[in-house]
Amino acid sequence: MEGGAVNMKKAFTLVELLVVMAIIGVLASLAVGSFRTAQMRGRDAQRKSDLKQISHALELFYSDYHKYPNVDEIDLISGTDEFSDSKGTIYFKILPKDPSSNFNYVYQVVAGSLNQKYQLFAKLENSQDRNLDLTITNSGCGGTGNCNFSVTSANTNASE
Repeated sequence: MEGGAVNMKKAFTLVELLVVMAIIGVLASLAVGSFRTAQMRGRDAQRKSDLKQISHALELFYSDYHKYPNVDEIDLISGTDEFSDSKGTIYFKILPKDPSSNFNYVYQVVAGSLNQKYQLFAKLENSQDRNLDLTITNSGCGGTGNCNFSVTSANTNASE
């Protein structure tokens, strides 16, 4: 261009930059939400697996002694103790602890059952989980509200 012609460079306008930044922001918030949901579901899957494994150990104890252990023999809060008997049989090397520091697992023997029935409780975080049991009245799992997931001996249920 000769003479007085102005040399214009092509660039993004401010509006175009703002639109792109808004789109990136929306996509980032969706990704963070999905990530949190995946973490929550992962912790819930861990809780279910832990209670099932503890249940298997309790059944092994029952097959040896024809009763379930007393509540004071199983420490599910610290997550560091082993579950063993006085003869040295180890039923669980290190009892699992809830994956969230806000929640606890709860073990109880059904009152009046002479240690013939047990209940294990946990609190699931995902309110859409198909295994939720909102009829449970045990509030020992921590957080707000009651425990909402249980594994029990075959001869009882969570609300007994």
